[in-house]
Amino acid sequence: MPRVTEPPEPLPIPVFDNHTHLDISRDGEPLDVPAALAAAAAVGVTRVMQIGCDLEAAALTVDLVDRHPEVLGGVALHPNEAPRLADSGRLPTAYETIEAYAVHPRVRVVGETGLDFFRTGPEGRGAQEESFRWHIDLAKRLGKVLQVHDRDAHDDVLRVLEDEGAPDHVVLHCFSGDAAMARECVDRGYHLSFAGPITFKNNRDLRDALAVTPLDRVLVETDAPYLTPHPFRGASNAPAMLPYTVRAAAAVLGVSVPELCQQVNGTGERLYGAW
Repeated sequence: MPRVTEPPEPLPIPVFDNHTHLDISRDGEPLDVPAALAAAAAVGVTRVMQIGCDLEAAALTVDLVDRHPEVLGGVALHPNEAPRLADSGRLPTAYETIEAYAVHPRVRVVGETGLDFFRTGPEGRGAQEESFRWHIDLAKRLGKVLQVHDRDAHDDVLRVLEDEGAPDHVVLHCFSGDAAMARECVDRGYHLSFAGPITFKNNRDLRDALAVTPLDRVLVETDAPYLTPHPFRGASNAPAMLPYTVRAAAAVLGVSVPELCQQVNGTGERLYGAW
């Protein structure tokens, strides 16, 4: 696996990582969370939204938000978890556990939930959709932001959100649609969170989607340890890599980096409250 050889230039205004996984390490060793947070802060990424999307990760997320003031959290069952839990008969109990974690005052997100037709075949899609609908209802009942995972399932994600009636605040995490889908999401009042793939040379459609997204609907994320931005694509990602994505997003949007940072911070406070 390629290695990151140097940190990015620090951002002029501190910003937050809208979606990261401090519970996951791609090299098999547990992540040194304090070191990762310190490295991020050194380049201007001073706060993170930690997402725990299985039962073990959700428990860790609650522990992290209690111990680290720069960390807020989200909990859910990932779309690819739902069929496995359903097959073993554990899905109803898992829902109860996630709901118990989600009421924590520093857990501000229900997510990531949604649909993933890349890793789950047709036989598991019914369980995915049931789980997605349950999480939408949970977000509405608790007044939390819904962060949506959408992989190769754009039309069905939008259909389910419309069927159920979306919560007040919906974020399409690691947005992967085209400009037409971005416009549809914006028309519905959703926010779009962009990650490292906007820096990839062949992702013109994704940059076009970003370009038509109003500045006050844009968020930025790493989805670490995945989706490391250029020039370290393929290496293990971390919140400290977010400045590469921020600078790329500012260029696509035609705004300065400080302006984008200020807008993202304001949007984050409006959605999630104060850290």
